[in-house]
This record gives sequence, C-alpha cells and structure tokens, in this order.
Amino acid sequence: MDILDLFTQLGIALGLGILVGLQREKTSAEIAGVRTFPLITVFGTMSAWLAQQFGPWILAASILSLAALVVLGNVYLMRTGHSDGGLTSEIAILVMFATGALLAVGPRPVAIAIGGGVAVLLHAKESLHGFANRLEGDDLRAIMRFALIALVILPILPDRPFGPFDVLNLRAIWWMVVLIVGISLGGFILYRFVDRRTGAVLGGIFGGIISSTATTVSYAKLTRRNEQAARLSATVVAIANAVVMIRVLIEIWIVGPALLPVALGPIVIMLIVQILLAAFLVLGRSPEEESLLEPRNPAELRPALVFAALYAVVLVGVAATRHYLGNEGLYAVAVISGLTDVDAITLSTARLAQVGRLELGTAWRLIILATMANLVFKTAIVALLGNRRMLRTVAALSAISIAAGGVLLLLWPA
Repeated sequence: MDILDLFTQLGIALGLGILVGLQREKTSAEIAGVRTFPLITVFGTMSAWLAQQFGPWILAASILSLAALVVLGNVYLMRTGHSDGGLTSEIAILVMFATGALLAVGPRPVAIAIGGGVAVLLHAKESLHGFANRLEGDDLRAIMRFALIALVILPILPDRPFGPFDVLNLRAIWWMVVLIVGISLGGFILYRFVDRRTGAVLGGIFGGIISSTATTVSYAKLTRRNEQAARLSATVVAIANAVVMIRVLIEIWIVGPALLPVALGPIVIMLIVQILLAAFLVLGRSPEEESLLEPRNPAELRPALVFAALYAVVLVGVAATRHYLGNEGLYAVAVISGLTDVDAITLSTARLAQVGRLELGTAWRLIILATMANLVFKTAIVALLGNRRMLRTVAALSAISIAAGGVLLLLWPA
C-alpha cells in the first residue's frame, strides 16, 4: 500500500471521529467524547491495515479489546452513579471502529457516508423523538404494512419475465406497487405534521399525493352534508388534479427516464393549466380557514394487490393491443385504464417505452389521454356524490383541462 494512501485513510478516520466525538461531547456523553472517538476510528483503520499484513486475528483481537474497554467503562460509570442507562454511545463506538476498518479495506466513499451519517443521526435525536411522538396508531400500522410490502414481499418475488408477450415480471410489478404506496404513504405521514385547519391548498396537495380519486369522493360527500363547502371541495379537487400531474412526472422520471425529455413539455403544459385553474379558485375563496378531512391509510395490503393486478392487466393490454391493432388501439386502453387510475397506465407505458417496446411519442399521448379520462371519471363521481354547486365548478374546470389536453394531442409535434 502506498504510504500516502495510508495517511489519507488515517486522516479521514481522524476527521470522522472528531465529527462524531463533537456531537457526543455536546450531549454530555460520559463514556466517549471528542478525543476518544477519533482514537477509536483511527484504531479501526490501523487494525484493518495490520490485519491485511499479519492476519485477520489482529482485527478480531482489536474488536474484543474495544468491547472489553466499553464494558469496563460502563461498569465504572454504574458504580459511580453516572450511567444514563442508554446504549447509544456504546453502539456508536462499535460503528465508528467498523467505519475506520472499512476505510482500509472497503469502498472509501461508503465509509465516509457511514461516518457522516452516524454524526447526523446522533444529532437528530430530538427531531426523531418528536417525529415518533407525533405518529399515531394508524401511522405506525401504515409504516409496518409498507415494510411488509417493500421489505418482506418484494425480495422473495422471482425476477424473470413470463406471460403473454413476456411483459410480466412479478418483482417488477411489485416494484411499481412499492413506488405508488411509498409516494402515498409519504403524504399520509406528512399530513400528521400540518395544522388541520390549513384550508384547501394543503388539503388538495395531500389529496393529490395520497389519492386524488379518494379525495374527490370524500369532498363530494362533504358537500351533501354541508352545501356551503362546495367551493372549498372544488378547490381541493382542483389542486389534487394539479398534484397528479407532478406525480406523473415523478413516476416517468423513476420508471422511464428515456421518456421524460419527450413527455416533459406536454405534461408541464397540462400541469400549468391545472395550476392556473386551481389558483383561480383559491384566490376567489374567502380567507376563513377550513378543516381538512382525514385521509385513508394508503398502505393497506388489499389495495396494493388490486393495483398490482390492474398494472399487470394494463401492461398486457398495451402490449397485446399494440401487437394486434397497432398504436390506434392503444388509445382505447388508455381511456379505459385511466378512468379509475392514472398510475397504472403511466407506469406501464413508461416502462415499455424505456425498454423500447413502445414509441416515445405514443407513450406520452397515452398518458395525457388517461389523465383526461380520469378527469371525466372524477366529474362523474361529483355528479353522483356531490351537490350541484360543486358539480358546476368541477365540470367547468375539467372541461377546460380536457380541451387543453385535446389541443396538445392534436397539435403537439410527433
């Protein structure tokens, strides 16, 4: 090993140890502080370097020696009555020793990221405790169900194509479920940290993140109980529709980045139209605050399975229609699938476009058409569940948005 490289490793270990040590010093940690942590991290680097030269027993002996010192230090603190009963500093000591060792034997950027992450995590104690205390029972259940969806089910699914046209892949399908549930869950958790009386703007934003269709249903029903809430409800739905376009862009960027440069222009235009319509309603409302409706937990397993099935059906439908009927038949698939859910058609077309099985120009047109169909569906929901005042507003805004989408489909260059 080059001597300069060794000094570089030791210097980085020293810096990371000082960073963590400063944080521990400020929290009045008794067992290790600003001097001890740099020594521990440098000790880890030296032990790993010596283990490469003389055998792995040196690294094992170093870990055992460090663990013995930590135990003796804690015994002394307990006898003198200074122990706080926690294990944070002790675990941090072991992690920083391993970080120092990783600097010598593993990818250096990973070791640096771990060391910096330890410092940030230790410093965020109050914020993390505050976050945990703000979570309610439904929030924790939602997080645990998302863990089931993302960390238990996903890894065990086979990663190979099968089915008609070889477009189905269980792991790829479930990845889409994880993506959609993750986005919705993020909005659901953030909802806990906003004032419930923040009015239509945040109601629409969170509604679009969690589920714009469910938001439309909830606020349409509200107008049946309270006729004066018609403009508020229409405003929330309009903002949620604008957020849907942002959500579509994020999904394309993650699943089909090759499609994004082609789809960006028309989708942003649709987004601007939706924002202007929502702004018209927001500026026209009286300034009194309104309470937000409670959103549903988006991490339930049954809806996840339903979305997975819907995504698979759309994926096969797009591939089969293109094979037998050509691009013209795809527009019927987009309309039908977009009626109840824009995510499935967005993800399926983006994925097919990414792997070269669907033309980029056709893909974004299918997505725009699906969003137009979804606006029709939401207007129908308001007609069935809401009052006439809300229906007039939502129908007018949807008609303008659909007209804008039609102009894009007709005039935007191929």
